[in-house]
Amino acid sequence: MDRRAQLQSTLRIEDVPTIRAMVAQKLREAIMSGTLKPGQRLVERELCEMMGVSRPSIREALRLLEADGLVNTVPHRGPVVSTISLEEAKQLYAARAVLEGYAGRECARLHDPDVVHRIGNALTRLKAAASKQDLVGCLEAKTDFYAALIGGCRNSFVERMLKPLHDRITLLRITSMSQPKRINKSLREVTAIWRAIQSGDEELAERCCVDHVKAAAMAALDMIQRMSGKENSLPDE
Repeated sequence: MDRRAQLQSTLRIEDVPTIRAMVAQKLREAIMSGTLKPGQRLVERELCEMMGVSRPSIREALRLLEADGLVNTVPHRGPVVSTISLEEAKQLYAARAVLEGYAGRECARLHDPDVVHRIGNALTRLKAAASKQDLVGCLEAKTDFYAALIGGCRNSFVERMLKPLHDRITLLRITSMSQPKRINKSLREVTAIWRAIQSGDEELAERCCVDHVKAAAMAALDMIQRMSGKENSLPDE
């Protein structure tokens, strides 16, 4: 390859994100961080003004997020940030337990030092954020922890199935992680996952992953039931 061709290969831009994709990513980040809360209306005019983009770009981005289950269109209200029902949560966590258990087992079997390092690094940041009661930092570190775990199993089908599950579950994680008892217990659970993967213990890694998901499910389902009870006890307006 001559110098010009090599330079062109290095500098060529193969993929430029569309406005729609950038808007969708910004909205996704706002939902995942809790800035946009479950049940909150997404008014197109307001989003246009805040983001400085056209209404068609907002509509296209909202359609993308709706396909991922993060946004729901409600009759007479329009787009809102999705909420999760008790039955939906049960199904989400049941599927997650199976897939994440497999991912943990495969990570331990493959025992890739880079994956072990990435999981450990995310765990260190999670502990640091938890000690400062930094909820956003906790969410970001946990997202990286699961990304390393899921990517580490080297199964693209499992990765594709788990990503939307985690996107939906983040809607619940925002609230559950704000509870001091849950975050401390969660830290112990994910530390056990990392140690099992680090030691290459396949069965233990799978069991720790499944136990972690089951514990998270119990906390989330309890939270949904309590929130539902509060709503039902409110007086009629």
